[in-house]
Amino acid sequence: MTRKNPRIEEVDEQDIEAGDGPKSWAAGIPGVLHSMMPAVEHMGLDRTRRTVLKMNQKDGFDCPSCAWPDPHHRKAFEFCENGAKAVTWEATPVVIASDFWAGHSVSELRSRSEYWLGMQGRLTEPVYKAPGEDHYKPVSWDEAIRIIGTKLKSLDSPDHAAFYTSGRTSNEAAFLYQLFVRGYGTNNLPDCSNMCHESSGWAMGQTIGIGKATVSFDDYAKADLIIIMGQNPGTNHPRMLTELEACKDNGGRIVAVNPLPEAGLRRYKNPQKVKGIVGHGTQIADQFLQIRIGGDMALLQAVSKRVLDAESRNPGTVLDHAFLAEHCEGLEELTKHLAELDERAVLEATGLRTEDIDELADRYLKADKVIITWAMGLTQQKKAVATIKEIINLLLLRGNIGKPGAGASPIRGHSNVQGDRTMGIWEQMPQSFMEALGKEFGFEPPREHGTDAVETINRMRDGGIKVFMALGGNLVAAISDTHAAQAAMEQTEMTVQISTKLNRSHTVTGAEALILPTMGRTEIDIQESGPQFVSVEDTVCAVHPSRGSVEPVSHTLLSEPAIVSRLATEVLGTKINADWDGFEKNYDLIRDHISHVVAGCENYNERIRQEGGFILANGPRDSRTFPTPTGKAVLTVNELEHIERPAGTLILQSIRSHDQFNTTIYGHNDRYRGIKKGRHVVFVNPEDIAELGLADGQYVDIRGDYQDGMERMVRKFRLVSYPTARGCAAAYYPEANVLVPLNHTAEGSNTPVSKAVIVRLEPSPDQTPDAAERVTPGAAQAR
Repeated sequence: MTRKNPRIEEVDEQDIEAGDGPKSWAAGIPGVLHSMMPAVEHMGLDRTRRTVLKMNQKDGFDCPSCAWPDPHHRKAFEFCENGAKAVTWEATPVVIASDFWAGHSVSELRSRSEYWLGMQGRLTEPVYKAPGEDHYKPVSWDEAIRIIGTKLKSLDSPDHAAFYTSGRTSNEAAFLYQLFVRGYGTNNLPDCSNMCHESSGWAMGQTIGIGKATVSFDDYAKADLIIIMGQNPGTNHPRMLTELEACKDNGGRIVAVNPLPEAGLRRYKNPQKVKGIVGHGTQIADQFLQIRIGGDMALLQAVSKRVLDAESRNPGTVLDHAFLAEHCEGLEELTKHLAELDERAVLEATGLRTEDIDELADRYLKADKVIITWAMGLTQQKKAVATIKEIINLLLLRGNIGKPGAGASPIRGHSNVQGDRTMGIWEQMPQSFMEALGKEFGFEPPREHGTDAVETINRMRDGGIKVFMALGGNLVAAISDTHAAQAAMEQTEMTVQISTKLNRSHTVTGAEALILPTMGRTEIDIQESGPQFVSVEDTVCAVHPSRGSVEPVSHTLLSEPAIVSRLATEVLGTKINADWDGFEKNYDLIRDHISHVVAGCENYNERIRQEGGFILANGPRDSRTFPTPTGKAVLTVNELEHIERPAGTLILQSIRSHDQFNTTIYGHNDRYRGIKKGRHVVFVNPEDIAELGLADGQYVDIRGDYQDGMERMVRKFRLVSYPTARGCAAAYYPEANVLVPLNHTAEGSNTPVSKAVIVRLEPSPDQTPDAAERVTPGAAQAR
């Protein structure tokens, strides 16, 4: 049963509350209440039962938020707080009525906050904004497909279009989408990986030959030591806390490396255990290294140097010489390079004491099985690729890849972002994939590399990309340099968004714009051949099915595979040998082709129907084989460079609140950091506040300190005294994206550097927050 969108008021942020700093524990009974109460309130008891309790179950659907893997033996409550929020947000029975569009112009929608837009309810019918108009109007599916097809076929070159994808897309839809795009004639396939773990893929691909985790789900509990870097699992992937607890229960140790103290890295109260309800819970981090932003590379080099020094003092007893000799190259060069490492430079870069680094090195040397896991705190640095190469160096020195309980573990932040890449969503797919794709469908795919997310914005700005289509996601809000991204998007001739709910990208359009509503992962998908399911790949290479559990909120919705198939039929016709009509009717046909094209996916239909799905092969993990040019893992030499902080400035990083997932805002509270009723805050160490002559609670303007001729500023952020690392600050994403220059990107991966923004804080002339000015990123100024 559907409901029309309710009246949702903007949060005015007039009375932002800042508590007493970070909480000392995560989850527990509050986590359960914050999961279930909103679900029941917004969906009702029956719909909650049929969604939340089916999430991550073997006969249910994959959580639409993070990509944390599932255990072999599932619990009845195999979900976390933010997973429940994501399902509640998507599976709401509230829908946007047809008269909504006449009552709300695009200009007015742009003035609304991300929260307000998302709370309007599910999209249920295609809408179209004609050139010169300021309103979307409902159109039929046939008309919407015809408009898009006519435009794409009119372009002088296929490279004048770009096709974005988010990680919520299924393997089947992603495979069809990249086939459609390459059949059309371009490799312009930017995706959300470009902005998150692209650095991981580049670093790992160049050192061990594969850009994926080298651990399995079970390895976390088996590890002697887990080092967690630049990561906040308590908010971003809370189910990970259960496996960290298992590691501790088995005698393992955990070290957290982060500029901010995070509740989930301090103590975990598992709500499915008695000690998590009435007891103290489990202490997670045995050691917390509060590192200066950008200092991770220096820390890793310092630990590796200590490992090499220990080997020098006790030859043959520290390094895994057999592993290094058989499987690795570059040890001599690395040893020589790190011998010259300047300890003073390390301490300056990290903000740590020598004793802190010694303790970490001692823990590493005593552990036989070590996992190093990281997320965007590392990948969005200028030296991100080099930093992650240093992780691989440290692991290789003692053979911590390719054995149980050890390995490299990038944690993907979106549910199927890894599967999308496996299925071909990349602007630089290898030639082996392109050859297999062309052979399977009887055409010659384009071979020139396409544009990534940052380059897509640049080419829009310069007029080189005229049509932008997105299969999910919210690129305008997610990408850096908000004003540059908005201005670039407005330069296009057409924008197309395939979405479940409204977001910022629907309000920043080309001359023409369409929104195509699609089914969510929670919804039952019945096509002409019968009920369908899709599949996804999690962060440890496990591929498993996902089946919706509730009726779609509207009979007018199409699935993602259906939308892509209809677009391809209109645009390509018979240009390639693809049964688009059959793909829409029966997803098994899609998987048959995946079996023939995607390495490791042979017999896909048979293997995906096995209980729990299947695990993709991973040479470094499975057999210590490394698909590099030489067949060996590579220890690399990387030049240390730390962030210079001019006097009077701070190093800012963007972070998520506990009430959001990516750009989706569920509410305006961040209970683990003590923030209520607002998001326009900046967290600063109290000593830095005093040094800058400011005061806790006052309102400041944040000014980006860059020499590219552009001034970037956000106004009226509440200053919050908080135990950050000295010289460092934090503000919420996407509000802080304005401050990140578009071409301020990581070396090699071109990922926006959202974790190293040099800023100045200035008292706001008006100390009264102006809610009307600050509900959108439009409050920021760029000159």
